[in-house]
Amino acid sequence: MYRSRLGHDLGDITLEYVSSLNADSEIILFDILGSQAHVLMLQENKIIAKNDAKKILKALESLKNEKINSNSNAEDIHELIETLVIKKAGMTSGGKMHTARSRNDQVALDIRMKIRHDINILCNCLLDLIEALVSLADNHQKTIMPLYTHLQQAQAGLFSHYLLAHSDALFRDFERLFDGYVRVNQSPLGAGPVGGTSIPIDRHSTAMMLGFGGIVENSIDATSTRDFVAEYIGIIAILMTNLSKIAEDFVLWSTSEFSFIELSDEFTSPSSVMPQKKNPDILELTRGKTSEIIGNLTGILSTLKGLSTGYGRDLQQINSSIWSASKNSISALLILKPMLLTLQVNEKQMKKAADSSYIISLDIAEKLVQREIPFRTAHKITGSLVQQAHYSKKPLNKLTTNEIKKSLEGTKVDPKIISELLKSTTIISSLKDRISFGSSGYAEQKRMIKDRIKKINNYRTNITKQENEISIALENLSEKISKIIK
Repeated sequence: MYRSRLGHDLGDITLEYVSSLNADSEIILFDILGSQAHVLMLQENKIIAKNDAKKILKALESLKNEKINSNSNAEDIHELIETLVIKKAGMTSGGKMHTARSRNDQVALDIRMKIRHDINILCNCLLDLIEALVSLADNHQKTIMPLYTHLQQAQAGLFSHYLLAHSDALFRDFERLFDGYVRVNQSPLGAGPVGGTSIPIDRHSTAMMLGFGGIVENSIDATSTRDFVAEYIGIIAILMTNLSKIAEDFVLWSTSEFSFIELSDEFTSPSSVMPQKKNPDILELTRGKTSEIIGNLTGILSTLKGLSTGYGRDLQQINSSIWSASKNSISALLILKPMLLTLQVNEKQMKKAADSSYIISLDIAEKLVQREIPFRTAHKITGSLVQQAHYSKKPLNKLTTNEIKKSLEGTKVDPKIISELLKSTTIISSLKDRISFGSSGYAEQKRMIKDRIKKINNYRTNITKQENEISIALENLSEKISKIIK
C-alpha cells in the first residue's frame, strides 16, 4: 500500500525479511487506540469531516474484537490496520486516517504505550513480591543463620534480615521503574516522519486523550529517540540481576550440602533418568533469562550508537527485545512470589551451620573494645583465639586457660576477662547486642519490617493513582468514540 513511488511490490523473501508483523502483535491494541485518538483530533479540528471520522472510528472499534491475521503483504501492523480500515470504511473515508502522521511517530507512540502499560504491571508485581519477602521475614525474625562474605561465614544473622536485604533492593527497582515512567509517558504523536506537518493538528489533544503526561516536543527527538527504551531495559536488567542473586542463593541453599531450604514440588523438576532428583530448574531459568535480558540491553545500545540523527529502520529490530524483556521479567516476578510463600525453611540446619563456626569472633573483639582495648589489638587477640580453637578442633568457649594465655602473649590483657567473654558471648547474645541502625539485631528486625509494610502501602497508592490516570483518559476516549459512531 505504501509503495506508490516504487515500480514493484516486495518479493516474498524480501517481504519476510523486512516484515515486523509477528513482533507487532504486542502493540495491536495500542496502535488502534492511538489511531482513534488521532482521528478524533482530526475531526475536532475540522481537518476531516465527522462522517469520515465516524466510518474510520467504527472500523477501528470493530478491529478490537477481531483476530487480525498476520498473513498479509503488509510490512507492519500499522500498514495492515490501515489497509483493514480502508477495506471497511472505503478509501474516501478510510484513506484520511493517516493524515498528518507517519509510521515513525506512530510506532514511537505504540512503544511508549506498551512500555508504560508494562511498567505498571511490573510495579504491581514487584510490590507483591516485596510483600511476600516481608511477610516471610516477619515469620523468621528469630531464625538464626550465618551471614556470608566471599561465601565464607562472616557474622551471625537472621533469615529475616537476609529477606529484607532483597526487599530493599527490589524497592529500588520499583523506584527506578516508577521514576522512569515519567519519561516514557510523553506522546510523540503528531511529530510526523521527522520534521512535523503543515496541517494544523493539536498534539496536546491526542496526548491528553491517551493519558500521557505531556509531549515529546522536538519532532526529531520524538520520532528517532529510543533512549527511553534503553533506560527501561536497563532497569529490567538490574531487576533481573537482583532476582538472579536470590535464585543463585536458593539453588545453593537447596543442595544436600546446605539443606537450608526446600522448594515446593511445583517449582522443581525431576530428572529423566535419576528418580531421586529434585532440580531447581525455575531458579536456574531465572539466571538464564537474566543473561538474555542483559544481552537485549547490549543489542539495543549497540543499535542506537550506530545511527545518525533521524529515524532508521534499524530501530525496528529492538522492538522484539522490549516485548521479550517485559514478558520474562513479569513472569519471573509472578513465579517467585508463590515460590517464596511455599518455601520450607530448615531452621535447625541454619542454626547448626551458624553454631559450627566462629562467627561470634567480631562480637568478642567489640566487647574488648568496650573495655578500652584498641580495636586492632582486640582483632589480633581474637584472631589468635580462633586459630587456637581451629587447631584444637573445639569451639571458642572450650579453650583452656593455657590456650587463652598463649593467644595473649605480648599483651597485658587479663586471661580471666577473655575466659569470661568466651563463655558469655553466644550467637543469641550477639543478635541481642547488635544495635546499629539497619543491623541484623533482633530489635532492628521489628522496626524494619514495620517500616517496609508502610512503604509497600504508600507505593501501592502511588501506582494505583498512576494506573487510574490512564484508565480515566481511555474511558473518556471510549465515550467520545461511542458518541460519534452511535
